Amino acid sequence: MADANGRSIAIVTGSALGLGYELTRRLVEAGWFVAGIDFNEARQLELAKEFPAESYRGFVGDVSDEIFVKQSIAEIAKVGHIDLLINNAGQPSFKAPVEYEAADVDKCLKGLKGMILWSVETLKAAAEHNLKIANVMSTAATRGNANESVYCATKWGEKGYTQSLKAAYKGTSVKVVGVYPGGIDTSFYRDSHDYVSEEKQHTFMDPGELASVILFNLVNSANLTVSDILIERNYV
Repeated sequence: MADANGRSIAIVTGSALGLGYELTRRLVEAGWFVAGIDFNEARQLELAKEFPAESYRGFVGDVSDEIFVKQSIAEIAKVGHIDLLINNAGQPSFKAPVEYEAADVDKCLKGLKGMILWSVETLKAAAEHNLKIANVMSTAATRGNANESVYCATKWGEKGYTQSLKAAYKGTSVKVVGVYPGGIDTSFYRDSHDYVSEEKQHTFMDPGELASVILFNLVNSANLTVSDILIERNYV
């Protein structure tokens, strides 16, 4: 389905930087209307200048704030039927197991809470039909990693939620896709207290290339749905 101008409508959380930005840019270039969700107001102002007003609208707020989610969805639904939700927002916390504090747990859980809230409200707005939900997680949702115990716990929770959504909407026009990328060369790791050396970070995946692979599998005209997308980087 599409809006009055024939455009498909997508929501991308964490749209300001990294993978979220690359997903947003490619969708806009492909003719989509994108509602970008991010707490980074400065970057949202930049994106408002970069993208045409008829193709992008930024919403500034905390993805885990229920009032913000409800208000944003209400505004987006005025544009037309929402076709695609990409839950991409999340925050890392990489520490030795004994160094974690409650604030670190709360920080990581924002991604899981946001994933649930945006999924619930988008499902309501789309009347539970003709909607694709893509939950971008991490390979941390598939294994345990040293010094990522809380981060992994959150991603495992996101995987459980994703699998449950799939079961709930099996056989309907709601399609749910789990996306599990490995390390990405963005500030996501560089801002995490040197957990990963900068030299190693640059062996990680390019966010633009990764976005292209995800959208190739996620958005196509074929009568099929790729239900899980696991993407590992080439180790050198």
